[in-house]
Order: sequence, then C-alpha cells, then structure tokens
Amino acid sequence: MLNQRIYGRGHSRAKMRGEANTQIRILVVDDHEPFRRFVSSMLLRQANLQVIEEVQDGVQAVERAKALQPDMILLDIGLPRLNGIEAARQICRVASHSRIVFLTQESSPEVVEEALRLGAWGYVIKAQAGTDLLAAVEAVSHGARFVSSSLNGHGDTGTA
Repeated sequence: MLNQRIYGRGHSRAKMRGEANTQIRILVVDDHEPFRRFVSSMLLRQANLQVIEEVQDGVQAVERAKALQPDMILLDIGLPRLNGIEAARQICRVASHSRIVFLTQESSPEVVEEALRLGAWGYVIKAQAGTDLLAAVEAVSHGARFVSSSLNGHGDTGTA
C-alpha cells in the first residue's frame, strides 16, 4: 500500500534564496517504507525542513514533483516502474527548479557520474544517511553540491 503523508505548512522557495523563517519543501522517494520513515523522521527534526509527501516509485515521483513543485527531492535509484535516473530526467522537465539529491545504495562510478551529469545537486549513499543526509540537504539548500565522502573523486562535498 502506498504510504503518502503531508507534514506541516509553508512555502520554501524563499528559503532556497536564503530568506529566514521559511521551510524547504521536500519530496521523499524510496520503495522501502521503513527507510522512507527513517528519512522523514530525520528531516522533521529540523524546523526548516518540511516533508510534503512520500512516494514509492519513479512514476509517482514524476507525477508528484510536477503537481507539488517541491524545493528538493530525495530520490532513490533502484525504484519500481521507473528507475531514479530516468525519473530525474523527467523531473528536470516538469519541475525544473526542484533540486534532486540521490539517496541510494548504488555507488558505481558510472552511475554516480551519470546522476551528477544530468543535474543532481547531491548524491548520498544510504549507508551514510545518518551522517550525510542533513549535511547534504543543508549544502544543497544553500546552492552547493554534496557527494558522500565514500565516493571520493565523484564530486564536491559541500562546496559550490
């Protein structure tokens, strides 16, 4: 069963421009419900972050990105119906201002490079989510790119 939840209120495009007292609206996309809940609970501990919805596959990710126009999308690569790379390509067309951060187990250099080449702002390995996720969200919200440290050589960590 699809687990969709909407949390809080507010609009955060102002936050992405650096204005105070606004929230970053985040769409969480992962097919594993316990992991989605973990991610959402981690994000919700931060006053400036708002999880606007959770979805479980790539088709839903594209549909909800188009409808909700989130500020940031945390996107897995190994998704049913439409993988995260293809979903990101489509999201870039329908929600062009949304910043995509891949949150995935996939660590092959080819996939990381492809994700960054298609415009992802961040790439976080799931095993490092406990230490890297909030840092990635913070960096990306301030216009910097972020790549998990275990992926040395595939991008910057916290720098523009």
